[in-house]
Amino acid sequence: MRGSTESEVGPAATETAGAPGTAGGAEERAGGAEEYAGVPGDHAGDAGDGEEYVGDARRARWAAVGTGALLTCAGLAAALLRSAGAAPAFVPVAYALGAAVCASAAVLGARGRTRRALWMLIAGTMIMALGDQSD
Repeated sequence: MRGSTESEVGPAATETAGAPGTAGGAEERAGGAEEYAGVPGDHAGDAGDGEEYVGDARRARWAAVGTGALLTCAGLAAALLRSAGAAPAFVPVAYALGAAVCASAAVLGARGRTRRALWMLIAGTMIMALGDQSD
């Protein structure tokens, strides 16, 4: 019947999956899993690429942490300097808030969330720039 229900499809699928030589059977899937379990001859050149990705990830984490720490220090220094002056109260608060966002970006970068850290660094810098524009 063309409009078959689930009960009609179930037994037919189990009968063909157990037959030897079926395309897409368990033998092929198991062979694919065994092929990637170790490093086979065709993929032997890929072993060094994993180390390169680890180095890139480490550099990205250090860049996020370093930039976040630098922007945090700059934002806190600007907040302290602006609070001592005749600037409106919004300005040092904006610098301090931007510094807090950059500090949280540094923490995220240290945990490996570098893409989110980048966006938070951008947001923190924009918050500080907004405070600078209102001065």
